[in-house]
Amino acid sequence: MRIRFVAACLVPLGLAGCSEPQDRNVSYGSTTPRYERAPEDSDLLAGNVTPVRVGELGPNFAACNSLGEVRERAVDGAILVRAAPFEPARQTGRLPAGSNFFICSRSLDQRWLGVIYDRNGQASRDCGVSAPIPARRDYEGPCESGWVPSAQVRLVAPVDSSTGEARQNIAELK
Repeated sequence: MRIRFVAACLVPLGLAGCSEPQDRNVSYGSTTPRYERAPEDSDLLAGNVTPVRVGELGPNFAACNSLGEVRERAVDGAILVRAAPFEPARQTGRLPAGSNFFICSRSLDQRWLGVIYDRNGQASRDCGVSAPIPARRDYEGPCESGWVPSAQVRLVAPVDSSTGEARQNIAELK
């Protein structure tokens, strides 16, 4: 009885090994199309734009709450401004050494800072972010905005929302 059982199990297995190999890509009547992985595109992220958000701390604080400047260790003494918070994003500007700018937001991983500056690469009252605003929103101008690597930025001072200026006592501690 035991031999018959073993033989009954082994015969179908032996016959299965003699059949023709099956193509794994055959759909066998499925209506779902075969998945084709797209070739990797290095420029996939280059077209993305992430606007800089202002008013992140609410209506009781300046729209952008601190000032930053280009660190001395920045490559070529300048930092590149990007359209979104990642390296492959399109370059929208360049901030040379000595530039200062408003720091308005951060990326989730804290590696990028959303900054606003005038055409001369400086933080200016004309940008409209040194005073409180009623609600959080994307920055739409009149100044330039973009994303810079936080490792290449030095925090200079907080912005005083009552005067719209950097607090001098903090700036002197540099």
